[in-house]
Amino acid sequence: MTFSLVARCRETGMFGVAVASSSPAVAARCAYARAGVGAVASQNITDPTLGPRALDLMQSGASAAEAVAIIRRTAPHADYRQILVVDATGMSAIHSGPNALGTFAEANGPDVACGGNLLADSGVPAAMAAAFTASSGHLGDRLITAMQAGLDAGGEAGPIHSIGMKLVRDVAWPVADLRIDWTEGDPVAELASLWRLYEPQLDAYVTRALDPRVAPSYGVPGDE
Repeated sequence: MTFSLVARCRETGMFGVAVASSSPAVAARCAYARAGVGAVASQNITDPTLGPRALDLMQSGASAAEAVAIIRRTAPHADYRQILVVDATGMSAIHSGPNALGTFAEANGPDVACGGNLLADSGVPAAMAAAFTASSGHLGDRLITAMQAGLDAGGEAGPIHSIGMKLVRDVAWPVADLRIDWTEGDPVAELASLWRLYEPQLDAYVTRALDPRVAPSYGVPGDE
């Protein structure tokens, strides 16, 4: 019930995840990223423990492929799971268990891994990977471009209702964690609109956390 991608920006070292589904609040269960380590999407009858576990393995020195191989071999019910991983070097790997739902597919390359289940078309992940690779600019923009390409290629077999995007870079917390947890409209377009609002403020939020003495004004009533 999901299509997603994990990616690395080779210029900045930023990692990101974007995921959409017909289920509510999909990003709360499926999107994981850690600065300097990598990004993971854990989906299809989701086991939320697999995202942190893959990140822990990579932080301990495993590559994306090694982390996926360990999870495939040791995780309970791995034949029901789908997991997408990109590591600090830009290597990517995917596990799609044979019991994944409906039409499931995957595509990956340097700096990106895409996958989905209950897809309208098996070409959705390949379309996403191609769109990401061909894009440029901020990683957030590139993730949204790839998600739109996945939707244009057919997306999920039914309508999607939730979407999320998580970005990490050089601090211990996500610098963006944006979600449309439920909508009857167009989740990709709504996320894009939210990102346009948030992106110009992203650096200011980081500065406020690190040193509020040099932070820009908050832009709220009463702030001088």
